[in-house]
Amino acid sequence: MCGRARLLVPGSALAELFGIEAPVEAAPPALSIAPTELMAVVRLENGKRRMARLRWGLVPPGARDWREGSRAFNARVETAHQRPLFREAFRRRRCLVVVDGFYEWKRNGPKTKQPYLLGLPNDEPFALAGLWSRWVSPDGEVVDTCTVLTCEANAEVAPLHDRMPVVLPPPVYEAWLDPAVGEPQAVRALLERAPRVSLAATPVQLPSQRGAPREPSGAGAGESAGGSAPQLSLFGEPSRRS
Repeated sequence: MCGRARLLVPGSALAELFGIEAPVEAAPPALSIAPTELMAVVRLENGKRRMARLRWGLVPPGARDWREGSRAFNARVETAHQRPLFREAFRRRRCLVVVDGFYEWKRNGPKTKQPYLLGLPNDEPFALAGLWSRWVSPDGEVVDTCTVLTCEANAEVAPLHDRMPVVLPPPVYEAWLDPAVGEPQAVRALLERAPRVSLAATPVQLPSQRGAPREPSGAGAGESAGGSAPQLSLFGEPSRRS
């Protein structure tokens, strides 16, 4: 699962790293990005890479509010091509979700969990495999949203969680963004052939400390389009409406 992410690098550096051909909107550093908040995303527009800030969580069809996307912040790579909410985006609207780290939690006891930041050893930004979609409200408001694909955890992440975001190496960026690569088998083969990206896990502040990221709650949170949407805050744990 990937339910909290970090991005501290300024937009000017991201433009060079990800081959952006237009000015990048300035954004404040984000220690902990939660679902429904804005994420930095690279996508193709008229054949050129552009960076945009999209709401994290795909909004289901028929939703009356974009916040209903808060439960669809992850999509399983094994089944995204089959799920109605993700199917068309998997074929035609793929993107790079730019982060310089994401968080997972390890249980240290019956009531204690230690958060870990996972990222590249050199702390450089990297890309998660994402999908994006456009939602139009009943009042005509247009909101672009995104989700992060997840896969089985590798050896580095498995001690913390059985799922992890799909991390894309730079040689795969061009094909991943290309809508001409649309058949599900071709998209999945692209991911299977991608070189493995090595991550480092670093323990960070405990959740009880001010400013520390909090773990998303609930088994399978973020990978189900059903049920009521949790209420989310920047650092707080999602809580169910009663």
